[in-house]
Amino acid sequence: MHIGIAGNIGCGKTTLTRMLAEHYGWTPKFEAVTYNPYLEDYYKDIQRWSFNLETYFLTQRFKDVLEIAKSDNVIIQDRTIFEGVHIFVANNKAMGNLSDRDFDTYMDLFQLMMSLVKAPDLLIYLKSSIPTLVSQIQKRGREYEKGISIEYLTNLNERYDKWIAEYPGQVLTIEADDLDFEHRPEDFSMITDKIDAQLYGLF
Repeated sequence: MHIGIAGNIGCGKTTLTRMLAEHYGWTPKFEAVTYNPYLEDYYKDIQRWSFNLETYFLTQRFKDVLEIAKSDNVIIQDRTIFEGVHIFVANNKAMGNLSDRDFDTYMDLFQLMMSLVKAPDLLIYLKSSIPTLVSQIQKRGREYEKGISIEYLTNLNERYDKWIAEYPGQVLTIEADDLDFEHRPEDFSMITDKIDAQLYGLF
């Protein structure tokens, strides 16, 4: 089984992925943020590096999905391949950071990949407001994230909400603004109770 954790930058995807993997004994699959060779350059000059960054992410996520498809374990994934396309690439296209030529090339590659893999069995969406995201981003203090603008985060949030509203598969939305699931056991238990209810409904 494949479970994806979706949500904007700073919403807590990685933390929740780790905690759910430990709680259920699932196998975590983390996003390759630390190792992306384009990330720092991207936040310094988004227009110049958008195609490089997004193609790198797409390649890594496709490798992840292929591994997940071959596994007999329950895999919980920190961000899915679909977010890279429907949120981040679509946003960069709309902001003029990707040319029509680069966008068309990217989408051709994505459609080819999607003919070989399937969507997660369950998508968990961590929904957070802009103030919460900004607070979390500042708290973790990653140097390359200091240049992220409010406008950029807002655009991503709007695209996340639209994508989730139209998503054809199983979705569990968690309103994360008032939660501290890392430090408050009752908040984490509330999330696992919702996941248990959703998973029982899958079978």
